[in-house]
Amino acid sequence: MSHSHSPTAPQGGPDVSLWLTALTLVGLAVGAVDHLLMPLPYQLGTAGLLLAFIAGGVPCAISALRELWRDHVLDIDLLMVVAALAAAWVGAALEGAVLLGLFSLSSTLEERALGRARRAVEALMALRPDSTLRRNGDGTVTEVPVDSLLPGDMVILRPGARVPVDGKLAEGVGSLDESTITGESVPVRKTPGTPLHEATVNLHAVLVMQVTKSVGESTVARMIALVTEAQAMKAPSERFSDWFGQRYTVAVLLGSIFAFVVMLQLGWSQDDAMYRAATLLVAASPCAVVISVPAAILSALSAAARGGVLFKGGAALERLAAVRIFAFDKTGTLTNGRAEVTGVVTAGDEGAFLSLLGGLEAHSEHHIATAITAELAKRGLTALPVTDVATSPSEGITGQDTQGPVWAGNPRMAARMGADLSDPLYAGLQDGAETVIWLGRGAQVQGAVSVADQPRETSREGIIALRQGGVAQVVMMTGDRRPVADRIGAALGLNPQDIHADMLPEDKVRLLDKLAGQAPVAYVGDGVNDAAALARADVGIAMGAAGSEVALQAAEVALLSDNMSRLAAAQRLSRRTAMIIRQNLIFALGAMVVLVIGGLFFELPLPLAVLGHEGGTVLVVLNGLRLLADPIRKPA
Repeated sequence: MSHSHSPTAPQGGPDVSLWLTALTLVGLAVGAVDHLLMPLPYQLGTAGLLLAFIAGGVPCAISALRELWRDHVLDIDLLMVVAALAAAWVGAALEGAVLLGLFSLSSTLEERALGRARRAVEALMALRPDSTLRRNGDGTVTEVPVDSLLPGDMVILRPGARVPVDGKLAEGVGSLDESTITGESVPVRKTPGTPLHEATVNLHAVLVMQVTKSVGESTVARMIALVTEAQAMKAPSERFSDWFGQRYTVAVLLGSIFAFVVMLQLGWSQDDAMYRAATLLVAASPCAVVISVPAAILSALSAAARGGVLFKGGAALERLAAVRIFAFDKTGTLTNGRAEVTGVVTAGDEGAFLSLLGGLEAHSEHHIATAITAELAKRGLTALPVTDVATSPSEGITGQDTQGPVWAGNPRMAARMGADLSDPLYAGLQDGAETVIWLGRGAQVQGAVSVADQPRETSREGIIALRQGGVAQVVMMTGDRRPVADRIGAALGLNPQDIHADMLPEDKVRLLDKLAGQAPVAYVGDGVNDAAALARADVGIAMGAAGSEVALQAAEVALLSDNMSRLAAAQRLSRRTAMIIRQNLIFALGAMVVLVIGGLFFELPLPLAVLGHEGGTVLVVLNGLRLLADPIRKPA
């Protein structure tokens, strides 16, 4: 449904629509002075009304006829133009000009107001610097366009400089302001090897970063793609309002013609019948109904983006409002993902063992792999070369070195390889409540490491906020061992029956199927092994700006911050959006019924019908825009 109140109104841009509205109002004012106060010379009154009809009516008529011809869509603008012409036909040209003046004014106000909710992409584009300092191979530094950067390039970040593309810190130690991406105002300390996200700001030290992604693949590009997709995808309520508006517009036009014929048959004069039919046409026009949903959806999507939460369309926003069960992956979602190696057990040389394990894990994006790589760096060890690497989600990783096949993973991987884990040498590791990673060749175990991860500081308060917001059940799913899962679950205050351990990706999907039979369910994860669960849940939510590409693609919502309390705030926003949509629809339909009854039975004057119609439309837009004042970063 296309009409002048919609985001796609063909008004020629805000400046053109503003000038057309101004000309319409000037013409209306001149005509009103001539008709109501004193006659003006040289037919100025008639010229003023003609100006109002041309500036206010011709653009609407052209737009409406184009829609009718091209898309076979009956535009609401056409109803306004027909009503204005009908008023002029029966000698009420001033009232027709009032209709066009108020219609043009309300359209311009709505266009500019909704523009605030649609500027998310422009704001994201503004985060990118135009140029940056690249360090060349000979040590010289050159200022280059950001678009020319390639993976592997070295970039100098001076204090106050924005990170031009995604990369990792190569030299120096400093703090970055990541609020532009995550919404978190607390500076984040960065050390060599840690990721740097595009558009974040270097605060103090001079740093050197290595580019890991091109501009088209970096954080801001992903955010722009998500926001653009979100604005293009319509929620079910938007599709309903469009469907209703198109069919109802046809009914209004036919109903007005029918009312005109009936009034003639009842003995009304042609002029009176035409005037009443024009009033009915305006009173019954569904502008407020059609715009009530997009106004709220666009505002909510914009508020969410400012708070570091990106929805892939209004449908995801509406579904999140209905969610009553939240299921979480453990590692990197409920935990901070900054695991540390706490123990190493091997019958051979520890250094050689860790170098081989590090060679395998260097090919993995898992948080445990990061911990093992950090342990090698701490000990001054170098990872051995491993080729033909393949990942088995929720099990481990396999590859080849100079001596043959090698594997690393959890007990499921070991069992698949036929390895025996009962050696007393490893009893201490297995009895603990930490994650154990095994390394072996075939059925022969080479050694094991224990890795510990801690709950995020915001996870417990985030879960509490979800429960306070009406979430009935919070579930944790992990492929980790039962003792590890119980330790983390207890720290987060989860019910023992809601802690699920030793799960494969397909186990998570089966559990989600079961939970979805009870109530709408959301799944929150950040890794490759979460993709199937994210796709299966009613709402899939990817956690963290550094979440895996696969997780971000499978999810419908992306939390750019690792702050779990944002999740509860996002659901709060989605529920408030649903409430405002209901308010708008009830008000719009109610106002329309009152105006129609007034037009049919109480001889409602055309100017009052216009005022009620346009006033109601502006009010539902303003009610939707209240969501812009509810950014997610704002505390509850």
